[in-house]
Amino acid sequence: MSRPLVTGIVATAAATILLTGSGAVSGSAIATSPREPRATDVHRVRIQDEFDSLGPEVRAMKLDTGRTAHYIDEGPRDGKPVLYIGGTGTSARAAHMTDFLRTTRESLGLRLISVERNGFGDTEFDKGLGKADFVKDALQVLDRIGVRKVGVIAISGGGPYAAELASRAPDRVRSLHLAAALPPYGAEPSYCSMSDEELGASLEKQIADPRIWWALPEDSPTKRVPGFADTAYEDGARTYNQRGQKADPGPQVHEQKLYCERPGPDLSKLTAPVIVYSGKKDTTVPPSSVGTWKEHLPGDPAVRSYADSGHDVQYRHWDQILVDLAGYRDRTVVCYRGHSAMPPARIADPLVEQGRATLGSCAWRKSG
Repeated sequence: MSRPLVTGIVATAAATILLTGSGAVSGSAIATSPREPRATDVHRVRIQDEFDSLGPEVRAMKLDTGRTAHYIDEGPRDGKPVLYIGGTGTSARAAHMTDFLRTTRESLGLRLISVERNGFGDTEFDKGLGKADFVKDALQVLDRIGVRKVGVIAISGGGPYAAELASRAPDRVRSLHLAAALPPYGAEPSYCSMSDEELGASLEKQIADPRIWWALPEDSPTKRVPGFADTAYEDGARTYNQRGQKADPGPQVHEQKLYCERPGPDLSKLTAPVIVYSGKKDTTVPPSSVGTWKEHLPGDPAVRSYADSGHDVQYRHWDQILVDLAGYRDRTVVCYRGHSAMPPARIADPLVEQGRATLGSCAWRKSG
């Protein structure tokens, strides 16, 4: 082979490696020089007039009982109020984990409110308090900020608190949304036979390390959301350490023992519409819990069941939950032809069945 030909082959191979990243340097980043600024660039720069959000601000309110409630209140003052009741082991700031769809929430004009529970985050622990006390505190916070009726969204361990609220103040509930929500009915959780000390010991490692508490499966859709895991870990650290409690399992044990209380509250006076959301792969609050809720809810609650979700349905389908909370319960959020939309269910559902559209925002497809 002639030397010029060999040289040409080597040069071509070198160019291929540089352009494609293949060969021995595969996987390595190739340094590139930044583009030289142009005079016209300055006209495209926008120096903002307002700060970007770093997430919800936790506020404090002295209650009539003398206790201090900690809460968030995000969104327009004239927006449609939503009471967010997070899962067990979360702080008032847990709603920040849904900010990956903040733009959608804001466009729907929703006002998101969350009241922290006993012993978590900033809130002092009182082992004499129960679910009814949370309801009284939440209602007083709502009264003070001028909110009468709310849409209620309860996630996971927030379910028993939502049921308590719906039973004690059914006239304050505009709509009830139960997402992977634990029902306070039926068989007790298996840990209910354990002593407080035994339960505390079993939870010790999870509480000390939020990465264990929030260890979602590798195939969880939340893995597609940039920063979701770190935001969850930060809330776990806040929940169990914010006041210097150094991962004391006491509040967590207390709350989980409240989940053992039977019978659950009477919901017969609730007239607001109800939607139950369930992931078919959920092993924490399994799909059978839908039937348990339906046995104790009046009327015929709507059910949204998803094959693509486990105990993360509240995040994977947060877009649909937001649309439902805004009052568009007859519409389905889909990605159709590369664009997110919320057409009437009679139009959207056939498109999904035919494989021409997928459920949820197109962001789920783009990040998949």
